[in-house]
Amino acid sequence: AIVIVCVIAMPCLKAQNLFTRLQHRASAAQSRQPSWSVPLNQPYPMLIQVFRFDTARQITPAHADNWNFGVSKGLNIVPGFNSEFDFYPPSYLMHNSGAKDGFGDPMFGYKYRIASGNEAHGNYAIAAQLTATIPTGSYSNGSTDASLSPTLAVGKGIGHFDAQSTAGVTLPVANTDKLGRPVAWNTAFQYRAGPHFFPEVEFNTTFYEGGPHDGKIQNFLTLGLVGHWKLHHRLGVTLGAGMQIATSTYHDDNHNLIFSARVPF
Repeated sequence: AIVIVCVIAMPCLKAQNLFTRLQHRASAAQSRQPSWSVPLNQPYPMLIQVFRFDTARQITPAHADNWNFGVSKGLNIVPGFNSEFDFYPPSYLMHNSGAKDGFGDPMFGYKYRIASGNEAHGNYAIAAQLTATIPTGSYSNGSTDASLSPTLAVGKGIGHFDAQSTAGVTLPVANTDKLGRPVAWNTAFQYRAGPHFFPEVEFNTTFYEGGPHDGKIQNFLTLGLVGHWKLHHRLGVTLGAGMQIATSTYHDDNHNLIFSARVPF
């Protein structure tokens, strides 16, 4: 009986030890970067380990209410080595119009943190990220072709303030003339208001190169608030909400409400 118990318990103990080592590596990696909040909408230069589920309500120019459940967010893992691996399951898109509801495309990502320093050592972060999209969406809710999106992310903090900025381009692997190569430039300004809250302002800009919107520019002003609460060791809960307001003449939607629920671990 003792032998049977040992045989059953050994894999569990090994899995527990592996999880503990991964947690220690994540803590060590994150101790060398600022403790800023991840913005509501845009990418970020830090390494985070979290499960995240976002929801967005988008209003089209025809005044149709569309809902996006997931918003291409998901699981982020920090195995150490200045790296982060991301998996974003397909979002579910619900249209209050003639368009059919359905799932979008899954995404996979890898980030390498090039350089960083915590609040006592420079208060900055620089990272490069590559995200891949697989075209499996239903009823035209995803892209017709796979794509790669290289992104550069930087951030600098001064006192209770920080600024994070990212620039990236989406490169379809086929049908470039049809899909184009949109360039996204995002910048977020945050303020640490006490131990829990980060009010923020984001500027989310897309420059369309090629495709049906060639030459157009779309810009949003996003006003948001993110709150963090620690539960036990690395485990915590993060909640955020905001509104995305179009400031450009051309825009796909406007007055978008964003809700974010995250579980750091």
